[in-house]
Amino acid sequence: MNTTYKYLPIRFYVIAFVLTWAFWIAAIFTGRSFADSGVSLSLMLAGLLMPSVTALYMVFTSKSTALKKDLRLKFVGLFRVKPLNIVISVLTFAAVIASSILISTLFGQSLDQFSFTDGFSFAGGGALALIAIVLAAALEELGWRGYAEDSIAFYCSWWKESIIFGGVWAVWHLPLFFIPDTYHYNIFHESPLYMINFFISVVPLGFIVTWVYVKNNRSLFASIIFHFFVNFLQEKIAMTNTTKCVETLVLFIAAGIVVATNKDMFFEKRHIGRLLQE
Repeated sequence: MNTTYKYLPIRFYVIAFVLTWAFWIAAIFTGRSFADSGVSLSLMLAGLLMPSVTALYMVFTSKSTALKKDLRLKFVGLFRVKPLNIVISVLTFAAVIASSILISTLFGQSLDQFSFTDGFSFAGGGALALIAIVLAAALEELGWRGYAEDSIAFYCSWWKESIIFGGVWAVWHLPLFFIPDTYHYNIFHESPLYMINFFISVVPLGFIVTWVYVKNNRSLFASIIFHFFVNFLQEKIAMTNTTKCVETLVLFIAAGIVVATNKDMFFEKRHIGRLLQE
């Protein structure tokens, strides 16, 4: 089995960004809400698909048997998943939200935030919004964990990888702030500070996502479960945007604890150049 494949992170990210942003910028120029326009919705979903399409392109044009097998096992290798780790990660994020709401009361926010919202923060609620959340988790993870994250970690520690990937992942969302009625559009038009907070918050979240991924033996299934849970709670718990700024601080603390309790995982370099070896 060929295990000498070298990942190509620059090629992946250039292709993924160009394709994603091409569709999303086109959606911006329609000037219409994705919930009210089939064209805008199609363009937005097409952009969302591009990291996954790029990952599949990179894998299946690589001529590497090891890389193709690795992607397959990320999907069907349920033996990789550690249920207890998934439960711990889900409870960790739930604790982040609960702590953020409690701390926010010091700034005049209400405990009513512990309730569920009636809908979603973007237009086209109900079944359409739920489908969008499921698709976002599944499609993003195929791209990011299917190739993107490994392509960086192949050359450095998971600590450094988490910093690089968190920053790149945050910037990838940029066009969404200009597509009418997306979550990102709504918070940007409420206050540019909330947009800045979003970009900052993605970095510590990147550490937690990496922790879930690596602790579950680089399982896509585990990553999709966690990503869906994060997206769903962020949408359905009635947190104000002010509280989400508090949440960013709590995320940094949580990420610090995760790193401190998993030092070997984040700082070891044994995996460098060897991700595809059994």
